[in-house]
Parts: sequence; C-alpha cells; structure tokens
Amino acid sequence: MFDGKNGQENKPGYSLEQFPRQEYQEMVKSLKPSPSYLRNALAAFGVGGFICAFAQAFLNLLMEMGLTKQDAGTVTVVFMILIGALLTGLGVYDNIGKFAGAGSIIPITGFANSIVSSALEWKREGYVFGVAAKMFTIAGPVLVYGIISSVIIGMIYLFFR
Repeated sequence: MFDGKNGQENKPGYSLEQFPRQEYQEMVKSLKPSPSYLRNALAAFGVGGFICAFAQAFLNLLMEMGLTKQDAGTVTVVFMILIGALLTGLGVYDNIGKFAGAGSIIPITGFANSIVSSALEWKREGYVFGVAAKMFTIAGPVLVYGIISSVIIGMIYLFFR
C-alpha cells in the first residue's frame, strides 16, 4: 500500500499518523459502503408489519375460539416468544434480522431472539454453566427492572385507588 504522499510503500509497523488526516478520511469514505436507506426502511417496515399482522391474526383466531381478549393476548405473547426462540435455534431468525434490521428486533420475537442467541453462544460450555447461565445475561436486567417496576406501580395503585 502506498501512503499517497511521496509514493513510498507503507510497510507493516508504520502508523496511520504518517497519512494526512484529510487524505485518510477521503480514502475511508471511498471504501465505505453506502447503505440503501429506502430498501432498509421498506424491509424493516415489511417484516415488522408481517410479524405484527401474524400475531394479530393469531390473537383474532384465539378470540374466535372463545378465549377472552386478555387470555388470548397472553397466549399470543407466549406463542410469539416461542416462535422467535424456535426460529433463532434453527438459525432462521438471524437471516431475517440481516434482511429486516430493526423490523425484526422491535417486536417481542426480537426479545426472544436476543435471549436464545446469547444462550446458544455458550452452548459448548454445557447446558447448566453455558446455556442456562448465559441466557439471563440479556434477560436478567429486563426481568429485574420489569419486576421492580410492576411492584412500584402495584404499590401506587394500592395506595391511590
């Protein structure tokens, strides 16, 4: 590689400080891939919308079968978490995430993906000290703050109703 200044070769061990900053920034800018914002937005909207529409259809089906709205909502959440975890375990959800970006991580299936993928990274350490222990690396703070928040809201509701 040439430093662009005097035609000398940039040998290993040389620092980037020998390059002028502006020249380096121009080189980085020319090599950096430019994302397709429209394609990314449409993919995120389409996949996120499909996930939500699928969950809504499942919720409507459960209510048609006779479940109350609250019970059907609970079953739908559990089912969507199961689907997200299953697709992550099969390696499919990673491909969906690469295609859809934020469209796949915002629904509740994204939460299931984050828990299962962090656990699967430690599978070689065993099921107890690997999978079970690392599963709560991401879920732990969410569960702790969720439980604390629900207790505080419950206390507020108890005292001010």
